[in-house]
Amino acid sequence: MRKRDVPFLFRLNKEEAEAFRERVRKSGISQEAYVRQAITGKTPREAPPPDYYSMMRELHKIGNNLNQIAQKAHTLNVIDVQRYDSDMRKFDEAVRLITEAVILPEPSGTPQSLICGEKEQPRSSEPLPVRDKGSKRSGL
Repeated sequence: MRKRDVPFLFRLNKEEAEAFRERVRKSGISQEAYVRQAITGKTPREAPPPDYYSMMRELHKIGNNLNQIAQKAHTLNVIDVQRYDSDMRKFDEAVRLITEAVILPEPSGTPQSLICGEKEQPRSSEPLPVRDKGSKRSGL
């Protein structure tokens, strides 16, 4: 049985519909997913550049290789375990931060501003982040 069994229909004027469709297109997700993120208080991000996924695969391969080297060095008893663990935590944190910055939706203002294309007001004194235009989400 489906979790989402309540249909929801709403109307927009032409400008709102165009703005909404453009935001959905840039995000690379479905309209339904976009609205779900918006109503939970998150701003869907624009899709990452096409080479993002290949770069992340390479980073994961590097991390895997580092683990294999560490296992071998540990069996030969020629590794500084504390330094290795510290560096691996830094590597894992870097991958997490990259993913968070590029993929995960960010907390946002009101759902109305996200859906209807109204300009979102900056939080505190910081300007809104500028994102690269024209990128599409590629599949893994």
